[in-house]
Amino acid sequence: MTSPTSRRTVLTAAIAAAAGASAATASAAFASPAPSTSGGPTARPSAAPKALVDNRFWHTYTDWRRGAGDGTRVLPGLRPGLVIASPAGRSDYTDPHTGTTAAWEYAVWTSPEHRCAVPATEVIASWNARTPAGTWIQTELSGRYADGTATPWFVMGRWASGDGDIRRTSVDGQGDPHSTVWTDTLSVDDPASGVRLVSYRLRLTLYRTPGSRLTPTVWRAGAMASDVPDRFTVPASAAGPARELPVPRYSQNVHIGQYPEYDNGGEAWCSPTSSQMIIEYWGRRPTARDLAWVKPGLPDPQVCHAARYTYDYQYEGCGNWPFNAAYAATYRDLNAVVTRLGSLDDVERLIRVGIPVITSQSFLKEELTGAGYGTAGHLMTVIGFTREGDVIANDPASPDNRAVRRVYRRREFENIWLRTKRYDANGAVRSGTGGVCYVYWPSDLSPSRRRVLRELGLV
Repeated sequence: MTSPTSRRTVLTAAIAAAAGASAATASAAFASPAPSTSGGPTARPSAAPKALVDNRFWHTYTDWRRGAGDGTRVLPGLRPGLVIASPAGRSDYTDPHTGTTAAWEYAVWTSPEHRCAVPATEVIASWNARTPAGTWIQTELSGRYADGTATPWFVMGRWASGDGDIRRTSVDGQGDPHSTVWTDTLSVDDPASGVRLVSYRLRLTLYRTPGSRLTPTVWRAGAMASDVPDRFTVPASAAGPARELPVPRYSQNVHIGQYPEYDNGGEAWCSPTSSQMIIEYWGRRPTARDLAWVKPGLPDPQVCHAARYTYDYQYEGCGNWPFNAAYAATYRDLNAVVTRLGSLDDVERLIRVGIPVITSQSFLKEELTGAGYGTAGHLMTVIGFTREGDVIANDPASPDNRAVRRVYRRREFENIWLRTKRYDANGAVRSGTGGVCYVYWPSDLSPSRRRVLRELGLV
């Protein structure tokens, strides 16, 4: 749960409309509700629902070969990756958070232009990579508007899995006459104007220490584009089969006051705490060597580790959505995306095949029965559904690990997650996330898991 004065709160207050998700195809699951027809036997059928989300990720050998590489090559195999073959050049980078200037060799890969199935008001990039010490990557995005004009190349993240070479960071102050980058989200400033992004390209720059043979490896990179309409409420979905997944339970609140340099634990750590739950559900976790830096005697040191390695030094917090996905993907054969789903039906489909989901939402205390708190932005892990269709969530905003498992009313949960507009405690209109979530899964997929992920546009 983020602090009421956190930078994510500023972000959600500034964004006028929610959108965005990540995958490879748009599906009816992301459709807006069809308009109702007047009653009577002669009423004509409603038009087909409008798709709200388009997703595209480059991750196969063919995907990487279709892009334009300058100094890169593609490693074949079960998990094809993009690496530095021979540097395309050399440049200096001054880290704004340390003041240190260093020289780096680099190579560049640029994706083909992806035409969005959904002309978009928001685009969010995410990536999966390995960056050994002495390396890092930069992800950029350039969009094209319906009138044919293009955005500049916007930096969507300067990222490394460690923090010894650069400080991973988003970049503030980026925009053009139509759009602004808010930490991890490229957002059209005035969706009511009709301005939309109709296509985009990604550009990956891979950096390494000059003269070395080191290289980052990028396994997946892409973006979600979406146009979710303004809405204070969403239609209710019908309950599906009951199931609960055995996801570990961790409380963020047992870390209150820990590591001020990583935003002080507690309510600021909902995102890394949720990420760590699912990483361990998939059987991965940091080693004892990884955790050697954590102060002895602290509970759940792996949560401290997750906070450190998701921390965005510009955002000054652990809530950068793509940085959480990138952290999860540093673990063996894990894939991770930031996406947007259309309803709890979509979450049920994932739960049914054993894939939990991390959802992002904001709400007043009285809007979510049993939570006992209100929040301007909070991440929790959906691990199942009851027979009545209510949501079983591992909510890290709990006093201890035993209290993390909660059951929330389906209708309330779905609405606070999927809406794009809400009222705060003072009656002012604020933004909601419109269904933003993280989905993590292992590379070794069963046919049923692969089918559902493909249907939702994630593989």
